[in-house]
Amino acid sequence: MTRDRGPLSSTSRLRHCRWLLALVPLVLVGGAFFWWQGSEGAAAPEGAQESASAPASASREAAAGRGGAALMAEPAAPSLLSPEAREREARRELWQKRLERAKRSLESYEAATRYPPESRPSREHPDQMELAEPERTRPLSPKAAEDGTSDVQLRLKQDKVFVVGDESVLFTVACEDARRAPRPCEVVSALAHEADHLTDGGGAPGMPVTFVDSGQGGDAVAGDGVLTGRFQPSKQGFALFSGTLRVVIRVRSGSLEDSAFFDVLYTPAPPATFTGKVREVLENGSLDLYLAVQVRKAGRYVVAGRLDDEGGVPFAVLSFNEELQEGTQEVKLNVFGKMIWDDKPTFPLTLRDVEGFLLKEMGDPDRELMATLRGPVHTTREYALQQFSDAEWRSPERDRYKTELEKDVMEAQKQLDAALMDTPAP
Repeated sequence: MTRDRGPLSSTSRLRHCRWLLALVPLVLVGGAFFWWQGSEGAAAPEGAQESASAPASASREAAAGRGGAALMAEPAAPSLLSPEAREREARRELWQKRLERAKRSLESYEAATRYPPESRPSREHPDQMELAEPERTRPLSPKAAEDGTSDVQLRLKQDKVFVVGDESVLFTVACEDARRAPRPCEVVSALAHEADHLTDGGGAPGMPVTFVDSGQGGDAVAGDGVLTGRFQPSKQGFALFSGTLRVVIRVRSGSLEDSAFFDVLYTPAPPATFTGKVREVLENGSLDLYLAVQVRKAGRYVVAGRLDDEGGVPFAVLSFNEELQEGTQEVKLNVFGKMIWDDKPTFPLTLRDVEGFLLKEMGDPDRELMATLRGPVHTTREYALQQFSDAEWRSPERDRYKTELEKDVMEAQKQLDAALMDTPAP
């Protein structure tokens, strides 16, 4: 008879339940243990919490300290200021800017007027250190240049603009490409006119001017492609004319042809003449050069000369603008002492290229020209720097302007001080 191995017997079931009941306390004890460990971590000692959080707290406090210092060092943002505080800040900024502008104006005026107007360093007027000898280029045919069908350039030059008495002026014409290589060039015609008659269909007929490339008549090199024309107004129909004369030319290069012109200002008889005599005097801490002049017409004369140092380096532009009476007179050109102190040129100095004119109050032209003294006119003696004064130029006008500019500075400073003290200025 076999034993039944199906469902458990009652004895077996009883033993199985007892084994399960024995596991329950173990589970409860284990759960209690893990719960106690978690509670210990959550309820850590107060000192341990403080130790763990100390670095973070210190960082936050340091950051807060730096932020506070920055707030104390910098003004609060405009949005955080009261309307009264914003108004005070705006007033302070306004007068700060006005003070800076007033100081700049004073400094600029003092620097610009440290020398007299008639004695200025060459660096201020580099364009006036040479006599006028205009040279210019332009497309021979502007339309062809725009279309890109030709790059022929016309180069025009004249050796003087102001012509007096029997003086003559030389004009040169050349054709070249963009690389300045010569191109064929021909002056088809050249006519001199009075400027007042340069109108379409009217005016007196022009006087012809001849252009050559033969090495003669003022032309420098024969056959170099540069054509030269000599114009002498006194001998070519303008002996009694005073004013602007225009020489109109037509130039041809290949199939291109167009017009160009030259202008000169002509005086048939000079109102005064330089004799060429110069005397120099060291006085009042400056060097004065006196040019002898024979005056035929009394009036206001404007004279200018250039001054170079021993090495030929441009040093100064000297000028004269005063009334002269008829007869033998002197024109004073002043070499200001402080200018010598500041630039320290090497002596002796050379006066060159002196020109002048009589200024006319009414009419056209507004001047009558004197014949220019071209090239070196006078060489000074040698002087030591200590023989000159380093004092700035003084005049009633300069003192008056400086006083007004200084008042602007003081007023702006007073208003700024008041704004900084947060009190209304008196």
